[in-house]
Amino acid sequence: MVDLAGQASSIGALAEPVRRALYEYVATQADPVSREQAASAVDVPAHTAKFHLDKLVDEGLLETEFRRLSGRTGPGAGRPSKLYQRSAREFAVSLPERHYDLVGHILASAVEQAARGTSLDEALSSAATEHGRVDGQSAESGVEDPLDRLAETLSGRGYEARREDDTVTLANCPFDSLAKQHTELVCGLNRDYVQGVADGLGCTGVEACLEPEDGLCCVKSHRR
Repeated sequence: MVDLAGQASSIGALAEPVRRALYEYVATQADPVSREQAASAVDVPAHTAKFHLDKLVDEGLLETEFRRLSGRTGPGAGRPSKLYQRSAREFAVSLPERHYDLVGHILASAVEQAARGTSLDEALSSAATEHGRVDGQSAESGVEDPLDRLAETLSGRGYEARREDDTVTLANCPFDSLAKQHTELVCGLNRDYVQGVADGLGCTGVEACLEPEDGLCCVKSHRR
């Protein structure tokens, strides 16, 4: 499940102009920089730069390391400087929630299978189902009813799932833009992925089907 509050807070930290300028400076440098270097680059006092840089570290946007800039070691070499660099962590907030990276992983897996001689259609279905199964197996849920368990898990992956009697409908498609341009391909992957999630959760007797409806994801899951 995406930590929407945490990601929004981190990205929101860049709304402050000085903080954003410091982040942009640090992110464009090939090597970690000191607070004095950053302060000079954006023309603010060193203490102001330190405050904002440390705030960016707290939000996960920057990382720090300690190193002597002179390169000297041993007694008399001086104290190591605190240096800042862009964090390796990725941030993305989209409303409604989108997961185009998942489609990318599925397609990459399918291409690898096809290169080994599997037909493309079979490779696409197999890759989508397997990704879903792995996600289902890794999900934690104390819900007993299979449809409720599936709805809870899919909601945690951006589908905005709703339980309606013996059916789970999906109010959001995490692959919306791609689905509009490549409907048959993406909707087929979507169905196989959802079925894989159900299988991974151990939701026996649940079948994912393609049932397009305006305003909803193309997939619905039914109790057999």
